[in-house]
Amino acid sequence: MTTRRAFIASLLAASASPAVGWASVGDPTYLAAARMPDGSYMLAGLREDGSAAFSVPLPARGHAAAAHPSRAEAVGFARRPGTYALVIDCRDGEVLHRLEAPDERQFNGHGTFSPDGRLLYTVEQRVADSEGFIGVWNTDGYRRVAEFASHGVGPHDIRVMPDHASLVIANGGIQTDKWDRAKLNTDTMRPSLVYVDLDGALLEKRDLPEFYQNSIRHLALRADGLVGFAMQWEGEAGYAPPLLALHRRGEELVLCEAPLEDELAMDGYAGSVAFCGDGSEIAISSPRGGRLHRFSDAGVFLGAVSRTDVCGLAPHAGGYMASDGLGGVLLVRGGAVQPLTIAQAAWDNHLIPIHA
Repeated sequence: MTTRRAFIASLLAASASPAVGWASVGDPTYLAAARMPDGSYMLAGLREDGSAAFSVPLPARGHAAAAHPSRAEAVGFARRPGTYALVIDCRDGEVLHRLEAPDERQFNGHGTFSPDGRLLYTVEQRVADSEGFIGVWNTDGYRRVAEFASHGVGPHDIRVMPDHASLVIANGGIQTDKWDRAKLNTDTMRPSLVYVDLDGALLEKRDLPEFYQNSIRHLALRADGLVGFAMQWEGEAGYAPPLLALHRRGEELVLCEAPLEDELAMDGYAGSVAFCGDGSEIAISSPRGGRLHRFSDAGVFLGAVSRTDVCGLAPHAGGYMASDGLGGVLLVRGGAVQPLTIAQAAWDNHLIPIHA
């Protein structure tokens, strides 16, 4: 009997068709979704100097995107609960494929390509109870070829681990209403950080018994396998739990705590997370708090950086690239913020590195 691993391996062995690369659209470094002044939405490619390499339209508000590692092609995901996942030719904005989740499923805002670009992994949940699944798509035509459980409720983000043989998944733990984003189980939620092999078999699962109302949302991954994850507090208002944690397979979680007044200023919400360009530190952003918090790679608080409505965050050779809802694209170096460009657009939640 052919296993899912063998089937996927056979796909990876197939020859890839030639395609036009990212140089054809101006060599962008990041993808970012935005809302335009006229109320329309777009997906843009940004360079390290903050300039726009391209922009293409989206049919509705985007949350995040996945960049194909070699083709000038991106999958744009709708804001949760997702009603679209579109494969877009970034040269002209042509929609090459519209991905459809199985019946009674929805996309949850994130996905990632395999390092060779031949597979796409999509984060999904079952409409009835928010149970999580990962869809697997062959990018030669974007055919759905497999799926497996996320081993949790309300999965949100996913990354391929540096070993190229496993995945890390952020299960938010939140059950939502089938028609909107209403949260149904905040008193009993169980977020988890999960590692699976490429067949979906569970390798390791970590939860947060002390902070079980801290929903795990977004992931950052360093080349040596160190994972950082950002959280959003769903418990009692005014409480100030840590909103960042670090983990390495086989070890205990490291909760990264800021001083109380800084933690309170985050308003219980970390919107994005990234390691800096050289990997020596990690940061989380809070659009609600209007700030970034920086930590060492051992979890020691290094300081806060203020910026109104900041959320997008990604590695940059000089530190971090950040974006805000006022159109700002910023270089964060240490405790200093250097504005790079101001766009006539409200940048959405994330900056997605194209060559991760």
